[in-house]
Amino acid sequence: MGSDHTFFHYSLLTLYFIGPPTFISLRFLQAPYGKHQRPGWGPTMSPPLAWFLMESPTIWLTLFLFPFGLHSSNPKALILISPFLLHYFHRTCLYPLRLHLNTKHRKTASGFPVSVALIAFVFNLLNAYLQARWVSHYRNYEGDYWFWWRFLGGLVIFLGGMAVNIWSDRVLVGLKREGGGYKVPRGGWFELVSCPNYFGEIMEWFGWAVMTWSWVGLGFFLYTCANLVPRACANHNWYLEKFREDYPKARKAVIPFLY
Repeated sequence: MGSDHTFFHYSLLTLYFIGPPTFISLRFLQAPYGKHQRPGWGPTMSPPLAWFLMESPTIWLTLFLFPFGLHSSNPKALILISPFLLHYFHRTCLYPLRLHLNTKHRKTASGFPVSVALIAFVFNLLNAYLQARWVSHYRNYEGDYWFWWRFLGGLVIFLGGMAVNIWSDRVLVGLKREGGGYKVPRGGWFELVSCPNYFGEIMEWFGWAVMTWSWVGLGFFLYTCANLVPRACANHNWYLEKFREDYPKARKAVIPFLY
């Protein structure tokens, strides 16, 4: 018990420690996939396979660890972990399948760097361990009279963000299916921000932080911002540069009306 608690403590510190350097580094050097694909990052692999493999620890490690938790049979714990698994079932299974079934995208897409997928895989190992272990073991559910209020409020935010994220991804995949190179995405949330997919995911993990009401949930939310906000800014600048005359100047990068 003591060694596990110590490992959990240092894993949580690691989650907070890697956030600032991630944010700073991504302000100057974008991960080389998607719009920012470039050579020099080693071997590549199929993007659908990369997404499946690098996101998969959030499913199998969570399901492996959860039954060993002190509260593994507590209905509150089981309900609380469900949104986390819902998001990653979509991200691990459904999203890669959609990419795979997009025939034109599959034939023309650049490979996904194995090095980047490996970094994401390691992060997901760390994060899945922290979230699953907190919810199933270290969270104290007794006497928490605000649990359901926080859970329901956070769940509304989470599901709203997930809906924005999934809709935005479908729009972007649909544009790639049309062929002819990159186009200006239009309609819905794209009229407000360049990257509503990232905004939706940020909303999701803010909702998760509210639901869990923990340093673990807050750490994941902050790391999500550190990772996605710089990439959203880079994508926004890429759009402005590529579509100088046609791109809506009023759009923000990731946070509607603000940033």
